[in-house]
Amino acid sequence: MYARTNTAAINGITAYHVEIESHIENGLPSFQIVGLPDGAIRESRERVMAALKNSRYPIQPKRIVVNLAPADVRKEGSAFDLAIAIGMLAAFDVIDVELVGNCVLLGELAFDGSVRPIHGALSIAMMVSKQRKYGRVLLPSANADEAAVVDGVDIIPIDSLQDTVNILTGIEARNPHKVDIASIIREAQTKHAVDLADVKGQEGVKRAMEIAAAGGHNLIMIGPPGAGKTMLAKRLPTILPPLTVAEALETTKIHSVAGLLPPGQALVTRRPFRAPHHTISDAALVGGGVGVVRAGEISLAHHGVLFLDELPEFQRNVLEVLRQPLEDKRITVARSKMTVDYPANVMLVCSMNPCPCGHFGDLSHECTCKPLDVQKYMGRVSGPLLDRIDIHVDVPSVGIDALANAPPGTPSSVVRERVLTARERQKHRFSGQTGLYKNADMTTKDIERMCKLDDAGAAVLKAAMVKLGLSARAYDRILKVARTIADLAESENIRREHVAEAVQYRTLDRPYWNG
Repeated sequence: MYARTNTAAINGITAYHVEIESHIENGLPSFQIVGLPDGAIRESRERVMAALKNSRYPIQPKRIVVNLAPADVRKEGSAFDLAIAIGMLAAFDVIDVELVGNCVLLGELAFDGSVRPIHGALSIAMMVSKQRKYGRVLLPSANADEAAVVDGVDIIPIDSLQDTVNILTGIEARNPHKVDIASIIREAQTKHAVDLADVKGQEGVKRAMEIAAAGGHNLIMIGPPGAGKTMLAKRLPTILPPLTVAEALETTKIHSVAGLLPPGQALVTRRPFRAPHHTISDAALVGGGVGVVRAGEISLAHHGVLFLDELPEFQRNVLEVLRQPLEDKRITVARSKMTVDYPANVMLVCSMNPCPCGHFGDLSHECTCKPLDVQKYMGRVSGPLLDRIDIHVDVPSVGIDALANAPPGTPSSVVRERVLTARERQKHRFSGQTGLYKNADMTTKDIERMCKLDDAGAAVLKAAMVKLGLSARAYDRILKVARTIADLAESENIRREHVAEAVQYRTLDRPYWNG
């Protein structure tokens, strides 16, 4: 007796088809699963047998062999339970084999026959839709909203093994599940727990954040403890443009595979904000692991903000692995048995104290650090990493008078409108340019073509390079930021004042810091 059912597995954030072959014959009773299963799949023998028995589908004692094809690819997870159980029922002639050929079956079985949610439902639905080979996907109700955002495939929610059999045999009819992606994203944009207006003072830093958001620039804030660096960083997502449908789908795929998408939630509707602790390992930051490769924090922050608080406290090797992903916007994790590619298009936002005690340059507190200690502390962050950060801004401490008497700040909604206007100008300028959407992504050739200066602007930039001791690597960064400042001012040309303001945001390139 033989039957074949269809399911899917995940490699990175991409799904691929898996065929479940069930073969049953007379012989010493046994149940074996082959095809490079991991521990969770091998344990499915017990879950499947208990679920079948408790769902009133008694299985005769036979020699049962289940193959997961392709057999040369290692598979992991518990999402194969339902396909294995249905395959066994078809092999035992409890249901007709022809009824399961057009379906993809997903779900982890509980002992009582109920179906638990799985990881990666969105990726699997997208794979099925692209292949156009299968008409329906039967999966747990908790994953239905997530999978139903994909067009071109019928998503049928199920709650138990009995539900699945009833639907396949026609005893119960269930309509495909549908959701409206655009309305989900639109409703989410109006809900934010924090607002930029909550921050008293720090108008200069808010301006730098607006420029960073408008151009997608990486940002680092340097200031004493309690100046509001973390508070400001947490409010950056409130002024970023809303996720597009394509961005929301790609971001949701990553979070779904990682198991971070709450059951019943269809999409990640806001730009992610990830703030790992400084004790994080390099594998946890960029992705990796032993045996099983997982997405790192930089991929979980895809299309959002990766915030590194207390930057010099991170291990040097952890920070260095960020360099290539920040440049390529992707991270490839290679292991002996697999290579996984994850997207990593993030805004890097960092904060740091200026010295070990935190008060170097603070007018209201005395610094107790020796000059050599300050230089060693700053030296924990390498030049090549700083080279990938466009905007450096000082965050001064705020006095009690400013806190008590500061007028209400500009709300995030107002700042966001200005950011959106600047992004629209960039979108128009970059039309026809593949993979170029914001100023921060410009290459050297793009800068030469789109960031031309007049004589006055060129004179300001030349003077800054010479008199302020700015490094050569700051040249392109200043031009990118100046282009964004001009976009916020709704100016086609980069003027003298735009260059002058951009020069201010190269704090760490000055002799004051770099010795």
